[in-house]
Amino acid sequence: MSLATKYNPEAAESKWYAYWMENNFFSSKVDHEKEPYTIVIPPPNVTGVLHMGHMLNNTIQDVLVRKARMEGKNACWVPGTDHASIATEAKVVAMLKERGIDKKSLSREEFLAYAYEWKEKYGGIILEQLKKLGASCDWDRTKFTMDADLSEAVISVFIDLYNKGKIYRGIRMVNWDPVGKTALSDDEVITKEIQSKLYYIKYKIEGSEDFLTIATTRPETIMADVAICINPNDPRFAHLNGKKAIIPLINRAIPIIEDDYVDMEFGTGCLKVTPAHDINDYELGIKHKLEVIDILNDNGTLNEKAQILVGEDRFIARKRIGKMLDEIGQLDKIEEYKSNVGHSERTDAVVEPKLSLQWFLKMDDITKPALSSVMEDVIQLHPPKFKNMYRSWMENVRDWCISRQLWWGHQIPAYYLPNGEFVVAKTKEEAVDIANDKFGTAYSLNDLTQDEDVLDTWFSSWLWPISVFDSEVFRTGEKNEDLKYYYPTNDLVTAPEILFFWVARMIIAGYEYTGEKPFKNVYLTGIVRDKQGRKMSKSLGNSPDPLELIKQFGADGVRTGMLFSSPAGNDLPFDEKLVEQGRNFSNKIWNAFRLVSGWEIDSSLNGESNQAAITWFENRFNEALTEIEDHFEKFRISDALMATYKLVWDDFCSWYLEMIKPAYQAPIDPATQAKTIGFFEDILRILHPFMPFLTEELWHQIKERDTSEALIVSAWPKAKLFDKQIITEAAQVFEVVSQIRNIRASKGISPKEAFSLTIKTKQEDLYNRFDAVLKKLANLDEVTFGDSIDNSVSFVVKADECFIPMEGQVNLEEERENITKELAYTKGFLTSVLKKLSNERFVAGAPAAVIENERKKQADAESKIKALEEALSKLG
Repeated sequence: MSLATKYNPEAAESKWYAYWMENNFFSSKVDHEKEPYTIVIPPPNVTGVLHMGHMLNNTIQDVLVRKARMEGKNACWVPGTDHASIATEAKVVAMLKERGIDKKSLSREEFLAYAYEWKEKYGGIILEQLKKLGASCDWDRTKFTMDADLSEAVISVFIDLYNKGKIYRGIRMVNWDPVGKTALSDDEVITKEIQSKLYYIKYKIEGSEDFLTIATTRPETIMADVAICINPNDPRFAHLNGKKAIIPLINRAIPIIEDDYVDMEFGTGCLKVTPAHDINDYELGIKHKLEVIDILNDNGTLNEKAQILVGEDRFIARKRIGKMLDEIGQLDKIEEYKSNVGHSERTDAVVEPKLSLQWFLKMDDITKPALSSVMEDVIQLHPPKFKNMYRSWMENVRDWCISRQLWWGHQIPAYYLPNGEFVVAKTKEEAVDIANDKFGTAYSLNDLTQDEDVLDTWFSSWLWPISVFDSEVFRTGEKNEDLKYYYPTNDLVTAPEILFFWVARMIIAGYEYTGEKPFKNVYLTGIVRDKQGRKMSKSLGNSPDPLELIKQFGADGVRTGMLFSSPAGNDLPFDEKLVEQGRNFSNKIWNAFRLVSGWEIDSSLNGESNQAAITWFENRFNEALTEIEDHFEKFRISDALMATYKLVWDDFCSWYLEMIKPAYQAPIDPATQAKTIGFFEDILRILHPFMPFLTEELWHQIKERDTSEALIVSAWPKAKLFDKQIITEAAQVFEVVSQIRNIRASKGISPKEAFSLTIKTKQEDLYNRFDAVLKKLANLDEVTFGDSIDNSVSFVVKADECFIPMEGQVNLEEERENITKELAYTKGFLTSVLKKLSNERFVAGAPAAVIENERKKQADAESKIKALEEALSKLG
């Protein structure tokens, strides 16, 4: 069997992905003979391109799906993209600007035509890129949140919730993006710590010459002040309660009120209350029935209510007002100050709290099943540490602002009438009928105007696990066959930052429209960070191009590199050395197969000498497989990979193959060769979810196989009972071999030079069972048992003392010095163990297994000290 000297990832990846696609291995249809295993992809934005976070997230999903498929389950991984209202509209506006077209000059229909043009050209890029990674999605099921059927589902849900009284229209404080000119949900706001200035402004007390100083980072909003608030427990300002202060520059009097909300330690201990421009001030305003004055236009400039600097940008106004206050002597001082400021995720504009007429979904009752299901582990979060965060958000949830001032998205199905009223309906024709019935007026289509706003993108993606299988259930209440079979889905893999804003809402929608949870497990990945701990991003320029990484290291190398250090919920400190390690792992496996496949077979050989090695690896494989299965069950995907990595690299390549490898150009017996190929096939099976391309390539290199025998659909190995004693004994023998190799290296003795070994032990049977292994791996011509021998180097493994004759090969003085050093170290170690065991609090509080382990350390150390002292005495 000939095999290329070097593995070529690029050739293997293109060949096998095409093979999987041609043979429909990713496709899933309802099959009641099989258990379904379902994952829906967190739909990436249609504007997106593959980044490191996508790589991690989708690698984990693919690992889970491939393993389930090999377990005989009907694996269905549904891909798709999200229309991403804000991001896409910004992209389309930018495209139009390049063409010299202003959005304002277009009708809604004309703009949407350009938007779909952009989507058709760029919208599928990220899904094509996921194929390079090896994602085994059922591409025939690809969905887009603005597909006709999914759009109809969104509209049906809006109408249903409105008719249930759960959706309403009202004026509320929202996050406002002055560049995108739209409301934002909380999850679309990124908080950044920025360097600001704290302005100390002097407000004159009405009817006196006294001043009250207020500290603020936003002097441009003083014209919207409606009160000054002091803490009722603050004696410094008690005399001012009920008096009035004069706003500088515009000379308007405002009341001084009391509320214990005010932090007496911050700034000067006084607070200016601006209900239109701060969410906390807004709440104070409601509590104290204060006036609301909004001085900002939608684009962040000052309006006529500001009275001064009308039309000026808010940040320019900030500087100018600071200067104007200084000129009239009412700016006490300015301090440098770091503050957390919300920025729009899409435009990076500083977000303004703004009172706005919007559509809202009531969240008080609808969230209750979603809260209890997670708290009671009906839906399990991995890791569970996120449960407290989830509970905190759900118990303090606010009504959801679901309207956006955009054109790209699902237009709100509300129609306004000439009388100022509105009706909610699926179509304009239905709206006319409803309006006529409700108001007894003969309205026509021309009398109705549909709401200009669209729904928040999350209002479509919260239906995702349901709508990708059945878009009609929201209208009819009847589940189709796909939904009955595939729902609830099994696992969701996503990032913690959208736990509340997507995951929680999917759970809410699941219970509202199916009466069931949407998934059983939520695996929360960490954030991919650079070596400095910074989140990888385009703006920082600290993120490698994933496709370049795949080109350089191979998809399997990148997949394993990403997973080597990414436990659930913990951030991944990415280093290119990780994917380099992944590539090296690919090469190690390739070379191991080259070695095995290159051996000639001699049927006259019986292979008895390899039986101990074969028995050991069979047991070790099943021990490792049991451990790997346990990691998968607990969603420790990184740990499952590391257990697999150690099994392959250490146990199979470094020990097993060395044990059974014939001498140079010598043949191997058929039984050992067959067993070894069998082991290799099992290894390829457990490696496949992590490294699909390399393993499929080698699977077909072993022998020709038809389509039904492809690795992607081969059976996942079943763990068998294993003999722990054999594994422990082999580990002891390997330690003896390692010690001998170390002695050879330290003494400059050639690995080719054979010598004898004498072991002082009570476990002669152990070494006899592994006699052939020990002689071969350590290059020994003889293993004997007995007491110590003169002129030898010794070492201790467990309680056994091993002696290597060193007549004429060792400097006795140097050897005496080395043993003395090791003796001193071991005595120090024993002292530390005894100190721990003499600590009554430790002994009383530690688990029994821990205590037993410490006592074992004591016994081993005492045995080693005795052996070293004897060895030292032999040297004279």
